[in-house]
Amino acid sequence: MAPQVVDEAAQPIPEQTKPHVHTPGAHPAVAGPASGQIDTELLLAASVLLADAALTARRAGAQLTGALSSWRVGLAAVRRPGWALATAASCAKALTNPAGLAFGSNGGFVGELARVAGSVTYRRPAAVAMAVDAFALRIEAAAVEHPNLDSPLAKRLTDAMVAGNRWEALRALRALVERLGFTRALTTVSPVIMELLALLGLLDENPANDSFSWVTLAGGVPTTDPFFGLPSSLIQYLNPGPGRAERIEPDSILTKILAGSRNDVVSYINDIGALGNHGLVLLRRVECADGRVRYVLLLPGTSFGLPSNSTPQDLIGAFDGCVRVDTTYTRAAKQLLLRAGVPAGTELMFVGHSLGGLTAMNLAMDVDLASTYRVTHVVTLGSPIDNKRPVDHTTQVISLVNNHDVIPMLDGRGPASPNDIPDSWVELTWLDESYDYPLSHAPQAYSDTLRGEMTHLRDRVNELIRAYDGEVAGNQTYMLRDK
Repeated sequence: MAPQVVDEAAQPIPEQTKPHVHTPGAHPAVAGPASGQIDTELLLAASVLLADAALTARRAGAQLTGALSSWRVGLAAVRRPGWALATAASCAKALTNPAGLAFGSNGGFVGELARVAGSVTYRRPAAVAMAVDAFALRIEAAAVEHPNLDSPLAKRLTDAMVAGNRWEALRALRALVERLGFTRALTTVSPVIMELLALLGLLDENPANDSFSWVTLAGGVPTTDPFFGLPSSLIQYLNPGPGRAERIEPDSILTKILAGSRNDVVSYINDIGALGNHGLVLLRRVECADGRVRYVLLLPGTSFGLPSNSTPQDLIGAFDGCVRVDTTYTRAAKQLLLRAGVPAGTELMFVGHSLGGLTAMNLAMDVDLASTYRVTHVVTLGSPIDNKRPVDHTTQVISLVNNHDVIPMLDGRGPASPNDIPDSWVELTWLDESYDYPLSHAPQAYSDTLRGEMTHLRDRVNELIRAYDGEVAGNQTYMLRDK
């Protein structure tokens, strides 16, 4: 079982690295009174209990609403009107009593109508109140590990979001941006960005986006947007390409860079940086030291230009990769392996940055691909993959995360989340000098860190991928297209 490793690097503003997250059901150590420090594990444990209570109350509201509006109750009312009236009165009291579920109707046609009515009249059900408190505890825990969140301007913003005061939150956000600039402000609130979006969904007057908040509270990946509640399934209609892979020859500069490549995580990151994010990927054939032939597929991330372009490496593809397994990027990559003639049963390692890491994990989740090849390793850099699981439980997942990087937190598991990853995964996290997004997300930032103060993490990853040591027998670049 590979342990999770958390390390710390130099940083321009004092912060601590992401803590090992306490799992529900365990008993956190409470900080002694003399320590004067807040126990983040205790805060997260309390957040888990409140989240469970909120979800239970919400389910109870749905069940009571269903019982109240059931045709069986109507049928029984014909035979036993007194009993039906008393039952309906009891259900209604439980649903509306401030000491009970406090206007907790939801589910079904009647329940959703009542929920909408409660939302537009600013009724706050008990489930919502407990959910808000759970998110508030997560934010408080994150502020311990990220002191910038406890600065006056940032605290003004988070307090306004917890209170549901959107206008004050907008004023606070404006003041924060004016003081720090957009990228620094984004980086400051990035550890709790999912919590803030979830609070927005819970406390606004739009009932359509509540699903985002409840899924985030439960530790899942939302399938709706946090503002309008639009389903993520719409993305597949914006990203409908079947995927295509064309073999092309690299230019002289890329050829020179690839000629010096070896089985080293920093070398892979540098190669991904050299490939760029305009559709190029690399398939490497390695004659390994143990006499076996293995392949490595390098997958770059998103092009931050237009929302959609002619390659799978665009913003639409990034959103699609977060919520689905079968995407244009994965289809193009599978076509690449087929066109390259990679023999069935071959051992493969996927290395990806950002969207490339998402795609690497999506490929490992593909049943057809996993039954054709053996995916031994998935190495991701700055990728929101924590909600995904490979088909083959023996696949070694290695996740590298700069805690200043916003993107890995889009899977709903940020530094403040109580949800954890499988024990078999290796997650290596740090804080470095890049600080601001998007610099903190760049492959070069990851490469520089692993070549600098985090050399021991580089050695750790290289030891885990040792099976791919050997002579590079071929580097072939492919251009991936949507169509």
